[in-house]
Amino acid sequence: MKITNVKGIKGIIVVAVLILLVVGYFYYLSNREVKPKNGEEVTVSAAQELLLRNYEVNYPQTPKEVVKQYLDFTKVLHNDNLSDEEIEAVALKLQELFDEELVANKSKEDYVTDLKSELVTFHNNNYSIVNMYTSSSTDVVYFDTNGYDCASLYGTFDIRTGDGTKILRDIFILRMDDAGHWKIYGFMPYAEPEE
Repeated sequence: MKITNVKGIKGIIVVAVLILLVVGYFYYLSNREVKPKNGEEVTVSAAQELLLRNYEVNYPQTPKEVVKQYLDFTKVLHNDNLSDEEIEAVALKLQELFDEELVANKSKEDYVTDLKSELVTFHNNNYSIVNMYTSSSTDVVYFDTNGYDCASLYGTFDIRTGDGTKILRDIFILRMDDAGHWKIYGFMPYAEPEE
């Protein structure tokens, strides 16, 4: 007759229970909602969420993802009621997606002034962006120009107007920088070919 080592089995069970307790407590701590001491929930505005994006660590990997980020910024700038300081901060954050040559085309002051003027016109016409989307990944055109890897694709905006909805489409040109990031090199309104 063989006698089993009861102390060894009990020790294993105790260690297993302790491990489960530690893992369970860690899971509880990492998944609970943290509320400020005064009981109010912390909310982050859409503009603040954009400003918190860290492009040094988490830059979009494809031209399509870069244009999607641009569209996110455009929607917040045009649809949200931002202060002048918020507009400037969001606009300057948006420039992190732009090619250095595009940024160099205008001074920071002119860029922000022109953007604010565009936003005033947009709001005075009671426009709002209701939907935005980019070309499908298969519709991105890759090409080489002057030794640079480039890509082009569409960004489309559905704009609610007083009379209904109109669709605006822009062509985006992106160029890969020395760090391997796709940057917006330029964009222009797309005009349907005349028949």
